[in-house]
Amino acid sequence: MSYHVLTPHGEKTMVREDGKRNFALREANGEESVFSGNTPRQAALKAARRLTPADSESAADRTDLRLREKGTDKVHIYEGWAWEEEAPDNKPDWMPGVITEANVSKQGIEHLEE
Repeated sequence: MSYHVLTPHGEKTMVREDGKRNFALREANGEESVFSGNTPRQAALKAARRLTPADSESAADRTDLRLREKGTDKVHIYEGWAWEEEAPDNKPDWMPGVITEANVSKQGIEHLEE
């Protein structure tokens, strides 16, 4: 279940009972993937981890990620990239030896036309 709350700026946003918000990844073929997070950045990091990882962070290609916050007209724009690294020595048994890391940088916010 979700409900509307007012942000400090007086805008209405949809929030789930657990406090997380839903963000739809906007792609050329529509909005097929939805990521949840307490903040837009948290959802963007989840989306960035699905990018094709490079061998290192410096070699990673930057990709634009456009996340529409469900229930609002806001589109959060990030630049995201992913790379592979060796898992830490104290990793749990279920974690693979090589993991995908990701990072994002906020580029701005757009508002959709009604």
